[in-house]
Amino acid sequence: MTGDSTELDQFRASVRAFCDKEIVPRMNEWEDAGIFDAHELFPKLAAQGFLGLSHTVEDGGEGAPMEYQMVFAEELGKGNTAGVSMAINVQMHMATPSLARFGSPELKDRYLRPALEGKQVAAIAVTEPGAGSDVATLSTKARREGDEWIINGGKIFITNGSQADWFCMLVRTSDEGGYRGMSQIVVPSGLPGFTVARKLDKLGNRSSDTVELHLDEVRVPVANTIGEIGRGFQQQMQQFVVERLSVCFTAVGAGEWALTKTREHMENRETFGSPLATRQYPVFQLTELSAQLELLRSLNEKMCRRYDAGEDITREATVGKLAAGRLMRGLADTALQVHGGMGYMEENWTSRFLRDVRLSSIGGGADEVMLQVLARMDGYPV
Repeated sequence: MTGDSTELDQFRASVRAFCDKEIVPRMNEWEDAGIFDAHELFPKLAAQGFLGLSHTVEDGGEGAPMEYQMVFAEELGKGNTAGVSMAINVQMHMATPSLARFGSPELKDRYLRPALEGKQVAAIAVTEPGAGSDVATLSTKARREGDEWIINGGKIFITNGSQADWFCMLVRTSDEGGYRGMSQIVVPSGLPGFTVARKLDKLGNRSSDTVELHLDEVRVPVANTIGEIGRGFQQQMQQFVVERLSVCFTAVGAGEWALTKTREHMENRETFGSPLATRQYPVFQLTELSAQLELLRSLNEKMCRRYDAGEDITREATVGKLAAGRLMRGLADTALQVHGGMGYMEENWTSRFLRDVRLSSIGGGADEVMLQVLARMDGYPV
């Protein structure tokens, strides 16, 4: 894959066709069930080469430029598919990047390659009941006994958690406090002492299974450590950058879809003798949202170029994540308002869209954390 515009257009069409066939028609069913079968859907994604887009050919991926991930995420975000879209993004952009970048060849053969083939479902396990965006306060602990880690603690808000075959888990492996002494470890599910404590009932993204985990004396080989022992926090920060990229990409696709649906409604809905599309106030609202979406798309394209060039895009990804979350919240609220009373009904797409996009300012780093990161980059002592 080269990033040629014609090739990208063809790729976009293939993603759209897949989503229209395999995902969009089943969304209501999956939302009602509170889960979709990842072990059924992921092999289909892998057969098209989607799950391994950004990973190297040597690891079983496609070796595609970041633009392809951008196009894939945009198309995946269309059709009110946020729950399933998030689960797929976890597999591609949240649970596997550290393993691909820092994992041993043996670890990648055992866990990464099957994940890219859709044979295994992966999840990221960082957040704890007492440690959310403030990752430095996490307390899940792994003590070493010979060639094994023995893990005790708990994780929460774990997407794909009830279906995952393995977890990229951030835990403390020394008594050092703060950002020091953490490691990333591949923890397979089903081990003695490993329990899915409960499935969480969420406001939105209901088709995605999200759980709380409990670990009681869970034994994992030290060889399952990703990268360097004690460098887990730093590795996770790099993985967060890729995660935030996926949020920015998906927001553009979901936003474009919602704007199109809202424009169609405004053209067909008459009030006081004329279509809503002839009224300046709602038209200006949508125009402004469209302009903000265009700015986000431009930032996304810049991030793709810089990422492929090996440059640090931490600042851009942080800015983009902050902007994407706020933009989606504003867009969802405006779309519902324009639809009026029907927009408040569950039978209308606007209701689920509003509930789903609210997570965009929380998951992957809350808005307040994005602001703190940017403020510190600008030299403020916060």
